[in-house]
Amino acid sequence: MLRTVLHRLLGMLAVMLIVVTIVFVIVRVTPGDPAAVMLGPDATAADIANLRAQFGLDRPLPVQYVQYLLGLLQGDFGRSIFLGQPVLAALGSRAEPTFFLTLFSLALAVLIALPIGIYSAYRRGSLFDQAATTVAMLAASVPSFWLGLVLIQVFAVRLGWFPASGYGGPGTTLAERLGHLVLPSVALGIVSSALIIRFTRASMLDVLNDDYVRTARSKGMGEARVVLRHALKNAAIPILTVVGLTAALLVSGAVVTETVFGLPGVGNLVVNAVLRRDYPVIQGALLVVAGLYVLINFAIDMLYILVDPRVRA
Repeated sequence: MLRTVLHRLLGMLAVMLIVVTIVFVIVRVTPGDPAAVMLGPDATAADIANLRAQFGLDRPLPVQYVQYLLGLLQGDFGRSIFLGQPVLAALGSRAEPTFFLTLFSLALAVLIALPIGIYSAYRRGSLFDQAATTVAMLAASVPSFWLGLVLIQVFAVRLGWFPASGYGGPGTTLAERLGHLVLPSVALGIVSSALIIRFTRASMLDVLNDDYVRTARSKGMGEARVVLRHALKNAAIPILTVVGLTAALLVSGAVVTETVFGLPGVGNLVVNAVLRRDYPVIQGALLVVAGLYVLINFAIDMLYILVDPRVRA
């Protein structure tokens, strides 16, 4: 097992190095000069050149790349050109709404998808199964931003149950701030549940007719125990995979939803950084998201070992 963990860790380091290189190159070749954007249309060529030299943007790309790698090894993600603060500090100040939005959306998606997917597989071919499959396909095709706008119109504008946008003022309590996340969490959770429903149903269908399930039934075990203890446990690996993938997609896919609901999260910060050509913030945010992807995949691999002894062997 130790050898497997070390192998995964080395793979993570290799992936992150590739991601760092790709992100650095893509950001640099994107049209637009942050110095020109910052100074405005009235800036002279000399002013732009001076500002580029101040931020080190006039140096050759290989030199910038090596300096960036050395900074990353020391935990330095750079300094935001427009915000004037370290990138990690800028991301940390926006992390709370994004973290809770991802957490609540994933929890809602799992709570919706697992019972529906399990029961749909158990009642294969029934009216419930057909309705669940249809609704899952419909939810998968609905854009989260469109669903968010519908929820705002119904529950915020007409009924007034929830705030339409924002994340509360400086003196707002945590409970009040979390109230602003109800509608965006529902929008993301419903859309994300569709994929989990389909994978859960397919995984359960693969195991419900296996010999050990028939043996458990022949011993007189109750249907709930057979389905939840025997069938679900053996179908858990594909379900864990899609739940981990959904969590990673929610982290990176919250950009549009945060924009629709006016949440001051990491996604909103990245959108502004792209418009301003704020290279350090763009690079830092992409690296954090890529790191979360890698960590989630690593955690899922470790859960495989705990859930299924055959993987450990």
